[in-house]
Amino acid sequence: MLQRLFFAFIFTFLLAAGCAKKDAAPAAGVTSTAKKVLLYGNGGEPQDLDPQVIQGTPEYRLAQTFFEGLVSEDPQLNLIPGVAEKWDVSADQLVYTFHLRTDAKWSNGTPLTADDFLQSYKRMLTPALAAEYSYMLWHVVGAEEYNKGKLTDFSQVGFKALDAHTLQLTLKEPTPFLLHSLNHYAWYPVPVGVIQKFGLTVQHTAWTRPENFVGNGPYVLKEWHPNQKIVAVRSPTYWDRANVKIDEIDLFPVELAETEERMFRTGQLDVTYEIPLSKIPVYQHEHPESLRIDPYNGVYFYRFNVQRKPFDDVRVRRALALAIDRETLVKNVTLGGELPAYHIVPPDLVGYTSHNQLREDVAEARRLLAEAGFPDGRGFPKVELLYNTLERHKIVAEALQQMWRKNLGIEIGLYNQEWKVYMDSQHTHNFQVQRAGWIADYVDPHVYFDLWETGNLNNDTNWGDPEYDKLLHSALYAKTTAERYEIYQHMEKILIDAMPIMPIYFYTRPRLVNPRVKGFFGTPLDNFPWKYADLAP
Repeated sequence: MLQRLFFAFIFTFLLAAGCAKKDAAPAAGVTSTAKKVLLYGNGGEPQDLDPQVIQGTPEYRLAQTFFEGLVSEDPQLNLIPGVAEKWDVSADQLVYTFHLRTDAKWSNGTPLTADDFLQSYKRMLTPALAAEYSYMLWHVVGAEEYNKGKLTDFSQVGFKALDAHTLQLTLKEPTPFLLHSLNHYAWYPVPVGVIQKFGLTVQHTAWTRPENFVGNGPYVLKEWHPNQKIVAVRSPTYWDRANVKIDEIDLFPVELAETEERMFRTGQLDVTYEIPLSKIPVYQHEHPESLRIDPYNGVYFYRFNVQRKPFDDVRVRRALALAIDRETLVKNVTLGGELPAYHIVPPDLVGYTSHNQLREDVAEARRLLAEAGFPDGRGFPKVELLYNTLERHKIVAEALQQMWRKNLGIEIGLYNQEWKVYMDSQHTHNFQVQRAGWIADYVDPHVYFDLWETGNLNNDTNWGDPEYDKLLHSALYAKTTAERYEIYQHMEKILIDAMPIMPIYFYTRPRLVNPRVKGFFGTPLDNFPWKYADLAP
């Protein structure tokens, strides 16, 4: 109720303001001259601020605001030191030794030590926490076994604190993308001593409220008004605080792109999470200085629940995938320079090019649907497509709904939920078909394959394949990158043939950015460090 009242007020106020300034250029941000305050649209209300239980793009941005891992990346995605000022790698690529900064601290002033990372990883892997991203740590010796309860002695897992400022990781197989993956929030340290007071393996507790919160990133949590805004202020204890230029970031959980665009025009946002699709041509023509369309390394797809009828039948899943016109969708609907997706991995991802691709084939789609028992769509059961509340998802869903109605004679109902509810429906598998997206957690094709392993907590399709699982693990033992990529080709063919997920298009990132915002880089992972950003006077 609070959210609806808040946005009703915002909508009414901004509608009047928007009518008065319909053709005006975006206003300068309304901030105090005494300090630099960035007004940032962050999408939906976050599930939480705990890096070990969150999942989603709005949460990723918040995690990088309040935490920092062993390594970081610059705007060109080059590895740079984070909490670890340097690291060593053994000749066999199995042992990584990280040397932590002696001036790294938590936001409460307590020194950040190797044992903090050790205890954080122990919590992340504790089965009772049920952390969706725990699998990212499975490359470490014994981590998977501990996470699955097969190993109960954490000292047998390949994490060692050699001293207060030296952390060692021992891997079970060479992992060429390990250092880049360490920039993901699954590897961030968390204040275990603080969390223990509220329940170490309990999700969504009060430790992430402002009065209790402790982080180690460039900003500190000052305020969190649910469904209104989160206020982050520059941390006085962050080791690189001298290079953090913006004093305060106000992050707004605005789910409606139309509302964001009005807030941008009236100076209440400096950066939007999205832009209404219909407004992209307008800004391209009238205010190109405010429109950003950046590369974005991700795939937009629909997830099938393969244990729910009629999608327990691969013929039905493939019929829906073959009956949509992706070229028309990206040309006439999404309008942001997206590419139609006929495979899983985005093109040209560090030398990997997918050889196995879908095609639009309405005749084959109709044949498959008839073979599954629904000729010309007759007898097709009631089906609902679930999407989270954003204008883009609604428009895309409506376009595909019309294509399926025209090409297959079936009716797919549409159902939307707010972000937190939608994520809960995903994790509990309470859907038939669900709108989804996957943005690379690091730059390597492996990131598009490991989540579909049987039993992976991010694999919410209920699908699994023993051959696929075997190939996934064998890829890391490949002698060369070319051999590893060839294994991925086989895995991608399995995914496309089984169709537990239906790729639709490859992302770009259209949004509005006030020209006064400087040093704001749209990286392909959209995970730029805040320290590079600044605001013009």
